[in-house]
Amino acid sequence: MDKPIGKRISTIFIPVSDVKKARDWYCNLLGIMEDGEIAHGHIYVVSLENVNLVLDSKIFEKYKPDEMPRFHFDTTDIKVAYEYVKSNGIEILTEIEDGHWFNISDPDGNVLMVCQC
Repeated sequence: MDKPIGKRISTIFIPVSDVKKARDWYCNLLGIMEDGEIAHGHIYVVSLENVNLVLDSKIFEKYKPDEMPRFHFDTTDIKVAYEYVKSNGIEILTEIEDGHWFNISDPDGNVLMVCQC
């Protein structure tokens, strides 16, 4: 019997204080064009290969950033990714750990992981 809930995540919501600023930051981090519209004055969708990031400023007031990342961005070379992040002035929260991951923070304090796996 098929289950009513699929085995796929299509969207991750990220609370942000300023959707335009967050759009620019995430698009810069990921090297993608800011080609979508800001919907309803508070939502921007960052389309990635297998999932969408929804930057949402409407939910920010009710949110406290977690101390741990909820997901990670993949990389094929953790050292190159670390240097890229560092050279872009992005806040680095950890050094490269166990030789394959590190954490960064977006401007709103959301913890993000970069992982070579």
